[in-house]
Amino acid sequence: MSELTAIYEASLAKWGVEGQYDQAIEECAELITALMHLRRQRNNEEEVIAELADVTLMIGQLTYMFGPERVAQAKAAKIAKLHALLGA
Repeated sequence: MSELTAIYEASLAKWGVEGQYDQAIEECAELITALMHLRRQRNNEEEVIAELADVTLMIGQLTYMFGPERVAQAKAAKIAKLHALLGA
């Protein structure tokens, strides 16, 4: 078991599925706010990077929860669609 998998399992055991959904929503909202503030020059890139790190961790948690294979399949489909849209 990887260190991240252990953390994901411990997080689920402590806060539950609904708690992790709520945390993911909160972290995404904080990233949105940080990006808006950066665009308005009210913060700096370091604040965005910190929020991006939080969101990245929650994406890992959600990927673990929903299944890495399912997420990989959905991602491949999205990449194929983007490839077609770009005409590449």
